[in-house]
Amino acid sequence: MSLFGHAEFFRTVYRPQELPPDRGAEVAFAGRSNAGKSSALNALLNRQRLARVSKRPGRTQAINFFNLGGARYLVDLPGYGYAAVPQAQREHWGELVSVYLMSRACLRGLVLICDVRRSLGPLDHQLLEWLAPTGKPIHVLLTKTDKLARAPGAAALEHATQTLRIYPGVTVQLFSSVTQSGLPAARKVIAGWLQ
Repeated sequence: MSLFGHAEFFRTVYRPQELPPDRGAEVAFAGRSNAGKSSALNALLNRQRLARVSKRPGRTQAINFFNLGGARYLVDLPGYGYAAVPQAQREHWGELVSVYLMSRACLRGLVLICDVRRSLGPLDHQLLEWLAPTGKPIHVLLTKTDKLARAPGAAALEHATQTLRIYPGVTVQLFSSVTQSGLPAARKVIAGWLQ
């Protein structure tokens, strides 16, 4: 818990040239809008509102950096796949995220947030295929497990595990920011990347 216990908001980045110096260690969080990315970040950091949670998908419109101390950061990327966002805005986000993911030497891994009630979609697979050549590890959190009974949750995990076998270095687990199920396992993976 000590690594995650003193997180502070550090910076919001709207343009690639605003990215902080490329040093230290960063773990990025990505996922479809409304998959529970901000809620997962808040649960991991044991905070209520550090990452903004909204009922309106597409709320995160920039890259937000959260400092854990010692030049270690969690990085909240804009959600993708929200159709009501204007095309120009989607293209801007895409360019910003592309530059970040493909250029950051200090990026240690990516946490991909997916709603357990939905299969991984084409945009999730596109992101996985895009990152595969970098060799960066990816850990998938199947969120909102509190909304499913145990058997459907286990089935969703098995389906995701089978689907993700084609991507080397990708791991997956169940997670709930409400019940904190899966929280210790997720923290262990992220802490391992940041140490």
